[in-house]
Amino acid sequence: MMYKKKLALMLSMILCISFMSGYKAMPFQLNKAEAAATFAKGADVSWLSEMESYNWSFYNSNGTKQDLLQILKDKGMDSVRLRVWVNPSLNFSNKADVVKQAVRAKKMGLRIMIDFHYSDTWADPGKQAKPAAWSSKSLAELNQAVYDHTYDVLNTLKSNGVTAEWVQVGNETNDGMLWQDGKASSNMKNFAQLITSGYKAVKAVNSSSKVIVHLSNGYDNSLFRWMFDGLSANGAKYDVIGMSLYPSQTDWSTLDTQALANMNDMVARYGKEVMVCEVGMDVTAPAQAKSFLTDIIAKTKSVSGGKGLGVFYWEPESYGTWYEYTKGAFDSSGKPTAALDAFKN
Repeated sequence: MMYKKKLALMLSMILCISFMSGYKAMPFQLNKAEAAATFAKGADVSWLSEMESYNWSFYNSNGTKQDLLQILKDKGMDSVRLRVWVNPSLNFSNKADVVKQAVRAKKMGLRIMIDFHYSDTWADPGKQAKPAAWSSKSLAELNQAVYDHTYDVLNTLKSNGVTAEWVQVGNETNDGMLWQDGKASSNMKNFAQLITSGYKAVKAVNSSSKVIVHLSNGYDNSLFRWMFDGLSANGAKYDVIGMSLYPSQTDWSTLDTQALANMNDMVARYGKEVMVCEVGMDVTAPAQAKSFLTDIIAKTKSVSGGKGLGVFYWEPESYGTWYEYTKGAFDSSGKPTAALDAFKN
């Protein structure tokens, strides 16, 4: 009789442990579901107000003239990215223009990413020129200028009812920014300080905004390891590792696979979330572009721990002769190509 009681007690304990194990697994499943629900599918549309100022029009797939943002929403996008220049020669991508575009996007229910170039013009791997007004500043003064500019733009957005969900402190900073002071290959410590100055400004406006450090060539693991090993060694503060990816019609599958391996390595190595902040492919290959986008979205969603945050197309609305840019996703008549159908999934 005593043996039977002991056996019953053991069975009860086993059942209890099994139940509790199942119960404990539930939060992980919910976290995965939550990660999928918050996955961002968006586009950088920084050219939009300039295009509209020159009376460029946009049409949905049926050929009906429509607001570009509505067209993108109907294609499955839920977010926009807007670049900020310090003092551009034209009144586009400055603070006033960004506020106007961000308010408009928020009214349509879109999430917002702000991309600080810390320049008066394009900043990318080949050029990271200081704004003219910052040209003679010392490193300490540059750190203060980064903080003040970042805080000013984001706080102005906040006062207009817009809180950025993500903020890039620098654009495609493969070798740092604000050259020569912030050139990473010359002085990683300086670059880390500048990144941290931007981070502090972002958090001072809204502690929940996620700060992104953004590099191009998302397939290049050695570049990313070099940069983020250096930033980590120098105490840089940031939340997300961002990347660009612009494959051709023939190599996209290979580069996507390499980008996924890189993203998973970034998560494992640094414990950070990752995001594909820019993608694009030649507008004359919409079928291949759709395949590429479908694949990179799926791969980013599959990143370990649910840490793949989203995918953004760079300026899909550009078409025809607009700045001679050929990697948009609208055809010559101003209608979206099949490439954007990838965002509906």
